[in-house]
Amino acid sequence: MPLMKIDMIKGRQQEEIEEILEISYRVMLDAFDAPVGDRYQIVSQHEPFEMHILDTGLGFERSKNILVFNLVTRPRTTEQKTTFYENLVEALNSKLGIRREDIMINLVVNDDEDWSFAFGKAQFLTGEL
Repeated sequence: MPLMKIDMIKGRQQEEIEEILEISYRVMLDAFDAPVGDRYQIVSQHEPFEMHILDTGLGFERSKNILVFNLVTRPRTTEQKTTFYENLVEALNSKLGIRREDIMINLVVNDDEDWSFAFGKAQFLTGEL
């Protein structure tokens, strides 16, 4: 059920974007023990001047290949979160060569009542999901 938004600078090939989506989906399923088919991903591409993602004083440089993941999700344990962070960075680095310092992840927690998947209904509350 996480809604995954991925921001990136324009210029990546379709195949690479599709692989980023597939990798992040598989890592999310595993880390959060989510059911197959729980796939809600949105990619937004930006001009380079539209993204300023600094290192927050940690002492590293970002490149134009920065990826910012923002997930809106149910509450997760600290272990699930850290597993997701570590496994996503490892998979993107090993499979696509994306630098570890170019991957930023943020989770925003919400609850079942905060979701309507269609028809103006809160499907988690009505028992449809």
